Amino acid sequence: MSEAASGGVAPAVRAVIGDSEFDRDTAVTRREPGVYDIDLSAGWTIISAVNGGYLLAVLGRALADTLPHPDPFTISAHYLTATRPGPAVVRTETVRTGRTLSTGQASLYQYDDEGNEVERIRVLASYGDLAQLPDDVRTAAAPPPIPPLEQCFGPEDGPAPVEGSSAIADRLMLKLDPSTLGWALGQPSGKGEMRAWFGLADGRDADPLSLLLAVDALPPTAFEIGLKGWVPTVELTVHVRHRPAPGPLRVSITTRNLAGGFLEEDAEIWDADDRLVAQSRQLARVRLG
Repeated sequence: MSEAASGGVAPAVRAVIGDSEFDRDTAVTRREPGVYDIDLSAGWTIISAVNGGYLLAVLGRALADTLPHPDPFTISAHYLTATRPGPAVVRTETVRTGRTLSTGQASLYQYDDEGNEVERIRVLASYGDLAQLPDDVRTAAAPPPIPPLEQCFGPEDGPAPVEGSSAIADRLMLKLDPSTLGWALGQPSGKGEMRAWFGLADGRDADPLSLLLAVDALPPTAFEIGLKGWVPTVELTVHVRHRPAPGPLRVSITTRNLAGGFLEEDAEIWDADDRLVAQSRQLARVRLG
Protein backbone atom coordinates (compact mmCIF):
# COMPACT_ATOMS: atom_id res chain seq x y z
CA MET A 1 0.00 0.00 0.00
CA SER A 2 1.34 3.42 -0.93
CA GLU A 3 1.73 6.34 1.48
CA ALA A 4 -1.42 7.90 0.03
CA ALA A 5 -3.42 4.80 0.84
CA SER A 6 -1.90 4.10 4.22
CA GLY A 7 -1.61 7.50 5.78
CA GLY A 8 -3.58 9.99 3.72
CA VAL A 9 -0.31 11.64 2.63
CA ALA A 10 0.11 12.44 -1.04
CA PRO A 11 2.91 10.50 -2.77
CA ALA A 12 6.18 12.37 -3.31
CA VAL A 13 5.67 12.18 -7.08
CA ARG A 14 2.04 12.29 -8.13
CA ALA A 15 0.91 10.54 -11.28
CA VAL A 16 -0.89 12.75 -13.78
CA ILE A 17 -3.93 12.10 -15.94
CA GLY A 18 -2.77 10.24 -19.03
CA ASP A 19 0.32 8.77 -17.35
CA SER A 20 -0.79 6.65 -14.41
CA GLU A 21 -1.40 3.02 -13.58
CA PHE A 22 -5.14 3.53 -14.16
CA ASP A 23 -4.50 5.02 -17.61
CA ARG A 24 -2.12 2.22 -18.59
CA ASP A 25 -4.43 -0.52 -17.35
CA THR A 26 -7.51 0.89 -19.12
CA ALA A 27 -5.71 1.67 -22.40
CA VAL A 28 -7.16 -0.10 -25.43
CA THR A 29 -5.35 -0.76 -28.70
CA ARG A 30 -7.37 -0.14 -31.85
CA ARG A 31 -7.10 -3.17 -34.10
CA GLU A 32 -9.49 -1.70 -36.69
CA PRO A 33 -12.35 0.81 -36.47
CA GLY A 34 -14.69 -0.33 -33.71
CA VAL A 35 -12.47 -3.21 -32.54
CA TYR A 36 -10.02 -2.86 -29.64
CA ASP A 37 -7.68 -5.22 -27.82
CA ILE A 38 -6.76 -5.04 -24.15
CA ASP A 39 -4.97 -7.22 -21.60
CA LEU A 40 -7.08 -6.82 -18.45
CA SER A 41 -4.84 -6.34 -15.42
CA ALA A 42 -5.10 -8.66 -12.42
CA GLY A 43 -4.44 -5.60 -10.27
CA TRP A 44 -8.11 -4.58 -10.39
CA THR A 45 -9.61 -7.86 -9.16
CA ILE A 46 -11.75 -8.80 -6.18
CA ILE A 47 -11.00 -12.45 -5.42
CA SER A 48 -10.54 -13.70 -9.02
CA ALA A 49 -13.12 -11.48 -10.78
CA VAL A 50 -12.27 -8.16 -12.41
CA ASN A 51 -13.93 -5.17 -10.72
CA GLY A 52 -17.01 -3.88 -12.53
CA GLY A 53 -16.04 -0.22 -12.25
CA TYR A 54 -12.63 -0.90 -13.82
CA LEU A 55 -14.37 -2.75 -16.68
CA LEU A 56 -16.77 0.15 -17.16
CA ALA A 57 -13.80 2.51 -17.46
CA VAL A 58 -12.21 0.24 -20.10
CA LEU A 59 -15.35 0.24 -22.23
CA GLY A 60 -15.82 3.94 -21.54
CA ARG A 61 -12.36 4.63 -22.94
CA ALA A 62 -13.08 2.59 -26.09
CA LEU A 63 -16.33 4.52 -26.63
CA ALA A 64 -14.53 7.84 -26.15
CA ASP A 65 -12.26 6.82 -29.04
CA THR A 66 -15.22 5.74 -31.17
CA LEU A 67 -17.62 8.64 -30.62
CA PRO A 68 -17.09 12.31 -31.61
CA HIS A 69 -17.70 13.58 -28.04
CA PRO A 70 -15.12 13.08 -25.25
CA ASP A 71 -17.06 12.52 -22.02
CA PRO A 72 -19.55 9.91 -20.78
CA PHE A 73 -22.78 11.63 -19.68
CA THR A 74 -24.67 8.41 -18.99
CA ILE A 75 -23.51 4.83 -19.34
CA SER A 76 -25.48 1.68 -18.52
CA ALA A 77 -23.83 -1.72 -18.27
CA HIS A 78 -25.18 -5.24 -17.98
CA TYR A 79 -22.69 -7.73 -16.53
CA LEU A 80 -23.37 -11.02 -18.28
CA THR A 81 -20.56 -13.31 -17.09
CA ALA A 82 -17.63 -12.91 -14.70
CA THR A 83 -14.58 -11.34 -16.35
CA ARG A 84 -11.11 -12.77 -15.74
CA PRO A 85 -7.74 -11.01 -16.00
CA GLY A 86 -6.08 -11.47 -19.38
CA PRO A 87 -6.76 -10.79 -23.07
CA ALA A 88 -10.10 -9.34 -24.10
CA VAL A 89 -11.66 -7.74 -27.15
CA VAL A 90 -13.94 -4.67 -27.09
CA ARG A 91 -16.28 -4.03 -29.99
CA THR A 92 -18.01 -0.67 -30.29
CA GLU A 93 -20.76 0.68 -32.51
CA THR A 94 -21.97 4.23 -33.10
CA VAL A 95 -25.74 4.36 -32.71
CA ARG A 96 -26.33 8.06 -33.33
CA THR A 97 -24.38 11.31 -33.45
CA GLY A 98 -25.73 14.79 -32.82
CA ARG A 99 -24.47 18.26 -32.08
CA THR A 100 -24.40 17.94 -28.28
CA LEU A 101 -24.74 14.20 -27.69
CA SER A 102 -23.60 11.02 -29.39
CA THR A 103 -24.73 7.51 -28.46
CA GLY A 104 -22.85 4.25 -28.83
CA GLN A 105 -22.79 0.71 -27.57
CA ALA A 106 -19.91 -1.58 -26.68
CA SER A 107 -19.32 -5.17 -25.59
CA LEU A 108 -16.31 -6.89 -24.05
CA TYR A 109 -15.51 -10.48 -25.03
CA GLN A 110 -13.16 -13.18 -23.78
CA TYR A 111 -12.59 -16.80 -24.75
CA ASP A 112 -13.59 -19.76 -22.59
CA ASP A 113 -11.46 -22.87 -22.05
CA GLU A 114 -12.80 -24.41 -25.27
CA GLY A 115 -11.91 -21.35 -27.34
CA ASN A 116 -15.48 -20.08 -27.66
CA GLU A 117 -16.04 -16.33 -27.55
CA VAL A 118 -18.04 -15.25 -24.48
CA GLU A 119 -19.60 -11.82 -24.02
CA ARG A 120 -18.79 -10.52 -20.55
CA ILE A 121 -20.36 -7.06 -20.42
CA ARG A 122 -22.53 -4.92 -22.71
CA VAL A 123 -23.02 -1.15 -22.39
CA LEU A 124 -25.10 1.59 -23.98
CA ALA A 125 -23.87 5.15 -23.45
CA SER A 126 -24.40 8.78 -24.42
CA TYR A 127 -21.37 11.07 -24.64
CA GLY A 128 -21.02 14.85 -24.73
CA ASP A 129 -18.58 17.57 -23.67
CA LEU A 130 -18.74 18.38 -19.96
CA ALA A 131 -16.70 21.55 -20.53
CA GLN A 132 -19.55 23.00 -22.61
CA LEU A 133 -22.28 22.60 -19.99
CA PRO A 134 -23.82 25.76 -18.43
CA ASP A 135 -22.89 26.64 -14.85
CA ASP A 136 -26.51 26.90 -13.60
CA VAL A 137 -26.96 24.40 -10.72
CA ARG A 138 -30.20 24.05 -8.75
CA THR A 139 -30.08 21.19 -6.27
CA ALA A 140 -31.33 19.96 -2.93
CA ALA A 141 -28.43 17.52 -2.66
CA ALA A 142 -25.70 18.07 -0.05
CA PRO A 143 -22.24 16.53 0.41
CA PRO A 144 -22.20 13.48 2.68
CA PRO A 145 -21.15 13.99 6.33
CA ILE A 146 -17.76 12.26 6.34
CA PRO A 147 -15.15 12.98 9.05
CA PRO A 148 -11.79 14.44 7.96
CA LEU A 149 -9.66 12.02 5.99
CA GLU A 150 -7.18 11.49 8.81
CA GLN A 151 -10.03 10.30 11.06
CA CYS A 152 -11.14 7.60 8.62
CA PHE A 153 -9.77 4.10 8.07
CA GLY A 154 -8.41 2.19 5.08
CA PRO A 155 -7.96 -1.48 4.19
CA GLU A 156 -4.51 -1.45 5.77
CA ASP A 157 -6.09 -0.76 9.17
CA GLY A 158 -7.76 -4.18 9.38
CA PRO A 159 -8.14 -7.57 7.69
CA ALA A 160 -9.41 -7.80 4.13
CA PRO A 161 -13.24 -8.16 4.16
CA VAL A 162 -13.05 -10.94 1.56
CA GLU A 163 -10.16 -13.41 1.21
CA GLY A 164 -7.96 -12.36 -1.71
CA SER A 165 -9.64 -8.97 -2.17
CA SER A 166 -6.52 -6.83 -1.67
CA ALA A 167 -5.45 -6.51 -5.31
CA ILE A 168 -7.71 -3.57 -6.15
CA ALA A 169 -7.25 -2.07 -2.67
CA ASP A 170 -3.53 -1.66 -3.38
CA ARG A 171 -4.39 0.70 -6.24
CA LEU A 172 -6.78 2.91 -4.31
CA MET A 173 -6.63 5.60 -1.67
CA LEU A 174 -9.70 4.51 0.28
CA LYS A 175 -10.55 5.86 3.74
CA LEU A 176 -13.87 4.69 5.16
CA ASP A 177 -16.15 6.67 7.48
CA PRO A 178 -15.92 4.96 10.91
CA SER A 179 -19.72 5.13 11.29
CA THR A 180 -20.06 2.74 8.32
CA LEU A 181 -17.40 0.30 9.54
CA GLY A 182 -19.41 -1.72 12.03
CA TRP A 183 -19.22 -4.76 9.74
CA ALA A 184 -15.42 -4.83 10.12
CA LEU A 185 -15.85 -5.19 13.91
CA GLY A 186 -18.56 -7.83 13.67
CA GLN A 187 -21.22 -5.25 14.54
CA PRO A 188 -22.94 -4.18 11.28
CA SER A 189 -25.36 -1.29 11.74
CA GLY A 190 -28.07 -2.75 9.51
CA LYS A 191 -28.43 0.62 7.78
CA GLY A 192 -26.99 -0.30 4.38
CA GLU A 193 -24.68 2.72 4.16
CA MET A 194 -21.06 3.08 3.06
CA ARG A 195 -19.12 6.36 2.91
CA ALA A 196 -15.48 7.04 2.12
CA TRP A 197 -12.81 9.35 0.82
CA PHE A 198 -11.60 8.03 -2.52
CA GLY A 199 -8.64 8.51 -4.83
CA LEU A 200 -6.04 6.56 -6.76
CA ALA A 201 -3.02 5.40 -4.76
CA ASP A 202 -0.50 6.99 -7.13
CA GLY A 203 -2.06 10.43 -6.62
CA ARG A 204 -3.62 10.79 -10.07
CA ASP A 205 -6.52 13.24 -9.93
CA ALA A 206 -9.99 12.12 -10.95
CA ASP A 207 -11.48 12.61 -14.40
CA PRO A 208 -14.78 11.46 -15.95
CA LEU A 209 -13.41 7.99 -16.75
CA SER A 210 -12.07 7.36 -13.24
CA LEU A 211 -15.49 8.32 -11.85
CA LEU A 212 -16.78 5.17 -13.55
CA LEU A 213 -14.39 3.22 -11.31
CA ALA A 214 -15.17 5.21 -8.16
CA VAL A 215 -18.89 4.36 -8.08
CA ASP A 216 -18.07 0.64 -7.73
CA ALA A 217 -14.90 0.66 -5.62
CA LEU A 218 -16.15 0.73 -2.01
CA PRO A 219 -16.99 -2.35 0.05
CA PRO A 220 -20.59 -3.45 -0.61
CA THR A 221 -23.35 -1.93 1.50
CA ALA A 222 -24.42 -5.55 2.07
CA PHE A 223 -21.63 -5.79 4.66
CA GLU A 224 -23.36 -3.16 6.84
CA ILE A 225 -26.65 -5.05 6.42
CA GLY A 226 -24.94 -8.06 7.97
CA LEU A 227 -24.14 -10.15 4.89
CA LYS A 228 -20.77 -11.50 3.79
CA GLY A 229 -19.13 -12.60 0.57
CA TRP A 230 -19.02 -11.45 -3.01
CA VAL A 231 -21.82 -9.14 -4.23
CA PRO A 232 -21.70 -9.35 -8.05
CA THR A 233 -23.16 -6.51 -10.10
CA VAL A 234 -26.03 -7.33 -12.46
CA GLU A 235 -26.59 -3.84 -13.90
CA LEU A 236 -24.90 -0.48 -13.30
CA THR A 237 -25.90 2.96 -14.60
CA VAL A 238 -23.68 6.00 -14.06
CA HIS A 239 -24.47 9.68 -14.69
CA VAL A 240 -21.41 11.95 -14.91
CA ARG A 241 -22.38 15.55 -14.09
CA HIS A 242 -19.12 17.56 -13.94
CA ARG A 243 -15.39 17.24 -14.45
CA PRO A 244 -14.10 16.78 -10.89
CA ALA A 245 -11.79 19.31 -9.28
CA PRO A 246 -8.33 18.09 -8.16
CA GLY A 247 -8.26 16.40 -4.78
CA PRO A 248 -9.87 13.43 -3.05
CA LEU A 249 -13.48 12.54 -3.75
CA ARG A 250 -16.21 11.76 -1.24
CA VAL A 251 -18.34 8.73 -2.08
CA SER A 252 -21.64 7.90 -0.41
CA ILE A 253 -23.54 4.67 -1.18
CA THR A 254 -26.89 3.62 0.26
CA THR A 255 -29.16 0.60 0.00
CA ARG A 256 -32.81 0.90 1.01
CA ASN A 257 -34.18 -2.42 -0.16
CA LEU A 258 -32.95 -6.01 -0.26
CA ALA A 259 -35.48 -8.52 -1.56
CA GLY A 260 -35.31 -11.89 -3.27
CA GLY A 261 -31.53 -12.00 -3.09
CA PHE A 262 -31.03 -8.66 -4.91
CA LEU A 263 -30.29 -5.17 -3.63
CA GLU A 264 -29.78 -1.72 -5.12
CA GLU A 265 -26.85 0.58 -4.40
CA ASP A 266 -27.31 4.31 -4.99
CA ALA A 267 -24.03 6.24 -5.11
CA GLU A 268 -23.14 9.93 -5.09
CA ILE A 269 -19.64 11.29 -5.71
CA TRP A 270 -18.65 14.77 -4.56
CA ASP A 271 -15.44 16.60 -5.44
CA ALA A 272 -13.21 18.95 -3.44
CA ASP A 273 -15.34 21.93 -4.53
CA ASP A 274 -18.48 20.38 -2.99
CA ARG A 275 -19.96 19.60 -6.40
CA LEU A 276 -21.97 16.48 -7.14
CA VAL A 277 -19.87 15.12 -10.02
CA ALA A 278 -21.39 11.67 -10.53
CA GLN A 279 -24.36 9.53 -9.51
CA SER A 280 -25.07 5.85 -10.03
CA ARG A 281 -27.48 3.04 -9.31
CA GLN A 282 -26.68 -0.63 -9.53
CA LEU A 283 -28.54 -3.88 -9.01
CA ALA A 284 -26.49 -6.60 -7.36
CA ARG A 285 -26.96 -10.19 -6.19
CA VAL A 286 -26.28 -11.27 -2.63
CA ARG A 287 -25.88 -14.66 -1.04
CA LEU A 288 -28.42 -15.21 1.70
CA GLY A 289 -28.01 -17.69 4.52
